[in-house]
Parts: sequence; structure tokens; C-alpha cells
Amino acid sequence: MWQVVYEELKDQGIEFIAVALDTAGKAAVETRIRCTDLAERPAMLAPLMGWSDALWARQSAPTYPCLIDEAHVVAERYGMVNVPQGVWIDEQGRLVRPVESAGTSDMVREMNRETFVVPADAAARGIAIRNEYIDALRDWVKHGAASRYVMKPEEIRRRLRGPAEADVRAATHVRLGRHLYARGNLERAKHHFREAVRLCPDKWNYRRQSNMLDPESVGQLNAGPDFWAAIDALGNRAFYEPADFGAAR
Repeated sequence: MWQVVYEELKDQGIEFIAVALDTAGKAAVETRIRCTDLAERPAMLAPLMGWSDALWARQSAPTYPCLIDEAHVVAERYGMVNVPQGVWIDEQGRLVRPVESAGTSDMVREMNRETFVVPADAAARGIAIRNEYIDALRDWVKHGAASRYVMKPEEIRRRLRGPAEADVRAATHVRLGRHLYARGNLERAKHHFREAVRLCPDKWNYRRQSNMLDPESVGQLNAGPDFWAAIDALGNRAFYEPADFGAAR
């Protein structure tokens, strides 16, 4: 879907880079990157993902770079805890906006888990959140450093936080898990990913990996009982915290 936005903005000096975070590598994500079955994607996914009908109708396979990060290095460096999230980086390589949800919202929590249908009012909220993010991106592309969505350095520093002890230990378990997975030791690899989840339960990237390493699960949608149990356990906490544009609104 981001190809639609990229086609609109690519000649105005912006580049998109997508990074898949998956220890199973190419086998897990290739079909999603190449998107050979676009015409067969159910239209009901559009409101679930916050995309309007107009944008959904124009979807196409990405032509911007799509990378695969088996080691979760990008998530670790930028503090990503879920997907999809995004960061904005200017021409000098400086952060303009640190990690935040890339127009994603909590529509999945209001979805009927049997029919995958999202109530109309919830779908409208999701589309509004997605459109607000895309409009902010358009503003940055047009106005550059003068965009009202560009954060001041002090605000970026306020939002960023260094890794706590649990983060460091969890990242170590992920490295060990990836090492063992690459050598065919699946059960020990899963143990280390589960330890990473125990240490950092709000890092959904770790949780997804802990559930999706079995051969029959690689490349499948992570929507099993363990996933939904974790979603329900959130209570009033957000699964996807919408981007905070604050005074820029």
C-alpha cells in the first residue's frame, strides 16, 4: 500500500525504505514484498489496516528498497517495538521524527475475529489516523525543515530513551535465538525468544518471532491463540499508539 504514497511523492526528493524484521528471513516475507496476489487480497483488509477505498484500489507492488533484517538490528537501533512503525530521517542523516506508528491504529482490537470485519465507526477512525499520518508526511516533503511536523532536537531527545537493563538482556536473548535458529536448533532458539518476551512483554516484534519460528508457521499471519491472548491482556493499553503530532495539528 505504501507504493501508492511513494508514487505520489518520489519525484519530490524523498526515498522510502521498508525493513522486514523476521529471523526466518526471505522465506517469511518474500511473498509479502513481491505481492504477486494483489488482486486477490480481500477488500475487508482495507478498513482493518486504515486504508481508504481510493488508496486500496491503487495498490501495487513496491519499487522502493525492501530489506530483510533477520537480526532485528534496525528495531534495536531505533527503538521499534511493533510493525509497522516508521522514522523520518533528513538529507543530513538526522532524525526528524523518532520511531512511531506509521499511521497504524488499534482497529485489530475492534475486529470480529471470525469474520475479520471492522465496525464502520472504528474503520472511519482508522482511516482518519492513517490519513493524518500521510498528510503529515506530505507536509514534510513539501516544506522540509520548515514543516510544522519536524520536531525540535530537544523534543526528539525527550521522546527517545536509552535501553534499560531488561532491553539489553532481551536483545542478547534475541541474538542467541537467531544464532541457534540459523544452525537448526529450533527449540533452543524459541526458548531465547520467549525469554526476550518475558523481559520485554511490550516488544511485539519479539513476541511475533517467538510464535512464528516453527516451519509450518513461517510466512503465515501471526493470529493464533497466543497472539489474541496477549492482545486481550493489554486491557486499556494501546497495541498501536497513534503518532502524536501534538501542537502540529
